[in-house]
Amino acid sequence: MILFHTSDTIIKDPDIHRGRSNTDFGQGFYLTPDESFACSWARERTTSDIYVNRYELDTEGIKVKVLSRDEEWFSYIFDNRRSKADSLADYDVIIGSIANDTLFETYGIITSGLLTPDQALELLGIGPEYTQVAIKTDAGAKALQWIDAEVLSADAMAAGRKEYERQKTAFDEDFARMLEAQDE
Repeated sequence: MILFHTSDTIIKDPDIHRGRSNTDFGQGFYLTPDESFACSWARERTTSDIYVNRYELDTEGIKVKVLSRDEEWFSYIFDNRRSKADSLADYDVIIGSIANDTLFETYGIITSGLLTPDQALELLGIGPEYTQVAIKTDAGAKALQWIDAEVLSADAMAAGRKEYERQKTAFDEDFARMLEAQDE
């Protein structure tokens, strides 16, 4: 599996303990198999280049959990966001959809408590579906091999940002329609 991570540094040896524990898939090193998606989140910096790090993950001999946009996925994300014990801590790698509320900045609405879990799950199911891969353990990190890194051009970052804005506009419209329908 080829995976990508953008950063202002070349990351040959990812630190699985650096991230926050209350992120969607808990603490770990996050990547995506979608290079264009990884690039769309890069932001130009005046003090450094932005790199697209490329890795290969060998899943042979490690424990991998694949989640779909369903109740198990939803519960796992929300338990992690509430800093509950990681229910999938015995897995080396978690693969699943990125929660669109973090992508398109509707996080407060989804987690406000004003929506039922079914309503929140329905809202998280709209919009594009991007996959994230969280390397959770030392065994998972050992199975991840850095291949190379390329400097991401300013033009590529601008194109990625433009695509993100297009998707956000469409998402916001769909999200508003679904909220209105839930109120009826």
